[in-house]
Amino acid sequence: MDKLLIRGGARLAGTITISGAKNAALPILAGTLLSAAPVVVRNVPQLNDVATTITLLQSMGVEVTFDDKLAIEVNAGNVRERRAPYELVKTMRASILVLGPLLARFGEAEVSLPGGCAIGARPVNLHVQGLQAMGADVVVENGYIRARTDRLKGAHIVFDVVTVTGTENLMMAATLAEGETILDNAAREPEVVDLANFLIGMGAEISGAGTSTIRVRGVQELGGTDHTILPDRVEAGTYLVGAAMTGGKIRLNRTSPEHLEAVLLKLREAGAEIQTGDDFIEINMHGKRPVAVDIRTSPYPGFPTDMQAQFCALNALAEGVGTITETIFENRFQHVLELQRMGADIQIEGNTAVCRGVDKLTAAPVMATDLRASAGLVLAGLTAEGETLVDRIYHVDRGYERIEEKLGQLGAEIKRVRR
Repeated sequence: MDKLLIRGGARLAGTITISGAKNAALPILAGTLLSAAPVVVRNVPQLNDVATTITLLQSMGVEVTFDDKLAIEVNAGNVRERRAPYELVKTMRASILVLGPLLARFGEAEVSLPGGCAIGARPVNLHVQGLQAMGADVVVENGYIRARTDRLKGAHIVFDVVTVTGTENLMMAATLAEGETILDNAAREPEVVDLANFLIGMGAEISGAGTSTIRVRGVQELGGTDHTILPDRVEAGTYLVGAAMTGGKIRLNRTSPEHLEAVLLKLREAGAEIQTGDDFIEINMHGKRPVAVDIRTSPYPGFPTDMQAQFCALNALAEGVGTITETIFENRFQHVLELQRMGADIQIEGNTAVCRGVDKLTAAPVMATDLRASAGLVLAGLTAEGETLVDRIYHVDRGYERIEEKLGQLGAEIKRVRR
């Protein structure tokens, strides 16, 4: 099994290019099921979750071809299967995103209850209730969601809590429904907007994406489109935190500063000097130790839960005391035990981590428990004295494209090993 071996102490410096967003690529690939016409998707990140999604589509009869410019052509004109089996979806929760498109286009779908990171409850009831409100017959039995309909009908759906995948699934389903669907308390994430833009390119009638109310007027069919996926804001944020922790200076190209405002605010509070342009971010710590910051996660445009573990690592060696309150997932502090093995002084009080910064972290063998926790442990390893060995990096490979190569370009001593 692959591991990452990191020798700490190097100050990150240089320039890298940010990849396409995983959390946009997965719903967009699922959305290709809505059309019988060929669709081109560009800036697709080379990640394990993307590969799993493509394998899932191919198992249904979808034709997928690749070129050498991070673009793929998807042709769902001859879909044979309307089923997403457990064997293919057990590693990622985003697999449920094929439910809405399959049901909307074919009137039937059978999708295994999804897996993914063990970071807390992510119930599918909001997806099920939304589809039922649109007239579908939906049952959950034997680990599968089974749904049938003659044709979905528009409905007014109010989400009890903000749900990104729920918003995406029902927005896709509504594109082919009869009449208008209104989604209230909808997720506002940039990835939701990117999916909406993709669907609009296929001929969908959608307004309000990026606000808490999305309106979708159903059409008879969707066509082809050529879409470029937006940059990955979490990948960008992760490398920015790495620079802040090591006192470094880096530039990120092909990124979107407007999608990272909450993160950039906290980095400035930590002492970073930050410059931005239309598609770049520069951070300079001038060799300084970061200052601890207080964070409370919340749905976009608030501070993203997917950046919580990285800032936990930052606070572990920052000057002062910082608190991190997690409001999205109840089990998302599993990385704290591993950081403690490296000398971090962090105490968990309910859903809050109280971090008292130490002068230095020390290398230790650590184990990744989920995708973003693995990123936090890698960042901790960059600063620790000695060699840190990060196990279970299949988690990091789900969401970061060639992380060791990109960190290596910035001067980190990091390599992939088998032990």
